[in-house]
Amino acid sequence: MTDSTAPRVLPHGSWPTLITSELVVRAAARLGEVGVDGDDVWWAEGRPSEGGRTALVRRSPDGTTADLLPPPWNARTRVHEYGGGAWTVAGGTVWFTGYADQRLYRVEPGGEPVAVTPEPARPAGVRFADLRVAPDGTAVVAVRETHAESGAAADVVHEVVRIDPDGTTTVLVTGPDFVSDPRPSPDGRSLAWLQWQHPDMPWDAAELVVRGPDGAETVVAGGRSGGRAESVVQPVWAPDGSLWFLADRTDVWSLYRWVPGGGEPQLVVDTGSDIAGPQWVFGQRRFALLPGGRVVLAYGREGADRLAVREEDGTLRELDLPYAAFGQVSAAGDAVVCVAGGPASEPVVLRVGPDGRTEVLRPARDLGLDPGWFSRPEHVTFATEDGGSGVAEAHALVYPPTNPQATGPDGERPPLLVLVHGGPTSAARPVLDLGVQYWTSRGFTVADVDYRGSTGYGRRYRDALRGRWGVADLDDVVACARFLADAGRVDPARMAIRGGSAGGYTTLAALTFRPGVFAAGASHYGVADLAALAADTHSFESRYLDGLIAPWPEGADVYAERSPIHHTGSLDTPLAVFQGDEDQVVPPAQAELMVAALREKGVPHAYVLFAGEQHGFRKAENIRAALDGELSFYAQVLGFDLPPEEGIAPIEVVR
Repeated sequence: MTDSTAPRVLPHGSWPTLITSELVVRAAARLGEVGVDGDDVWWAEGRPSEGGRTALVRRSPDGTTADLLPPPWNARTRVHEYGGGAWTVAGGTVWFTGYADQRLYRVEPGGEPVAVTPEPARPAGVRFADLRVAPDGTAVVAVRETHAESGAAADVVHEVVRIDPDGTTTVLVTGPDFVSDPRPSPDGRSLAWLQWQHPDMPWDAAELVVRGPDGAETVVAGGRSGGRAESVVQPVWAPDGSLWFLADRTDVWSLYRWVPGGGEPQLVVDTGSDIAGPQWVFGQRRFALLPGGRVVLAYGREGADRLAVREEDGTLRELDLPYAAFGQVSAAGDAVVCVAGGPASEPVVLRVGPDGRTEVLRPARDLGLDPGWFSRPEHVTFATEDGGSGVAEAHALVYPPTNPQATGPDGERPPLLVLVHGGPTSAARPVLDLGVQYWTSRGFTVADVDYRGSTGYGRRYRDALRGRWGVADLDDVVACARFLADAGRVDPARMAIRGGSAGGYTTLAALTFRPGVFAAGASHYGVADLAALAADTHSFESRYLDGLIAPWPEGADVYAERSPIHHTGSLDTPLAVFQGDEDQVVPPAQAELMVAALREKGVPHAYVLFAGEQHGFRKAENIRAALDGELSFYAQVLGFDLPPEEGIAPIEVVR
């Protein structure tokens, strides 16, 4: 490198970058579910540039692609509020849930969407998800969520139904608090599904139930028994009539096979780490059954996924692929189609053969960037407070500052931005995310923390947060920050923390209950009042906090003790708050309670309320405003200049 191309020496945080908020959203698409229909491959794309709508795309064998639904059609369901499984395809005919009214629609080849279900009496009062075409091809099986006039979470009903093209609906399963994964057997004579009851979440104790041809029901696995809990996810019928699924009875979600009438399920693959992830949305797939007895499966290890082939003789062979995250693993002849991403690649739709040969069916957008711009994550494990959980370590993906055109002054340590993932039952993902690179390319070190309670490390690690949300997670984000500061990797005086949803709660709680560690924070639709969340949230999560904190309302004192809104006297750290005004998961009232407390106390803060946004920002202009606003906030409170080239408007900081 000559002197003319040598990196400029600039303070960390103020580096000019090509990874702007405009690039973050430009032609961005969130790849969703994948479907295989004959020789065609289908997938869903969430498009911020089109108002956040979900489009359905078909790729023909000749490689041409076409959208099925023009704007403003939006194939997205609100079942459980998080959705998933909003569409399915067979024989060229697509069934999907329309977001605007939550009705079920059907599109025949070359046709237009035709409403199948009637308009509900209440807006979005009847919703459909987890769609699956029946074996005879004449109907779909789905999860139906019905909201009562009361609007109360306790009155929401979840059922498995069969829906014919004329709208005739037959209830197949009713009674459990929640149901998912309705899967008719290949001959159509049996039905498998998952069910669970309050206060459990699906990753706590979902049962796998099969109704046989004689109408008798068998609990195959999962649920609670003898003081033990087991979670089952992702049941799949094989052509021979056996049922395959993932269960965590060995601590990690492993692969099992069950034969009707054949006794207990048999363990097929235990990788020593989780194959599955948490079922926040419908329609997840982490394994696929191929001809000849092969199984292709994805599983995590040390913060990254592997894709492997389990041969008929039981041997497991990892494929050498340049990707570190895999989802939507679907059989496509002798190969699989999946969504794959890695540290240097945004998600793509990928065809993978059992020999490891790949074909990219839907490439990532062309960013026009040299790979030298991308910070590669390092998986780290660090000690933390046991606190009675039985687990005294936690994990993180650490991204160093990376910019080929800039470097920091000698002796200056970079600021740290701790990311707290949502959930909290979720995990960091080692996939190229321009929302992370936005920060690293400006001179920040970013630590994406897998605090206790995260998935990917087995049930024992996941359960280490039970009853300890607002304690163990705080210990872990603080321990991570101090671990990096003690190692000389970051400036201990310029450590910030940010998170969305549950991660926003940990952000607010860390600033309130662990003062003096972080110099700033940003909450995106975060929880400030745990009691308000317990009393006013949607059906799916309405008892989630019973396990994470304490039964509600019996444990009201614990909720108050851990709610930042009740302890604002301890909050002296500058905070930026970003919120959607249509959020049903964390209503805006929570954000506004926290902002009012900050204003009353005179703590420097910023508040931005986005019109038309829900739980997570989908519109391109709002994603940009949140990113640039947060950067401007840190610049003002941490003391660095914004690069003038970008023309970022300063956010208003109220003092």
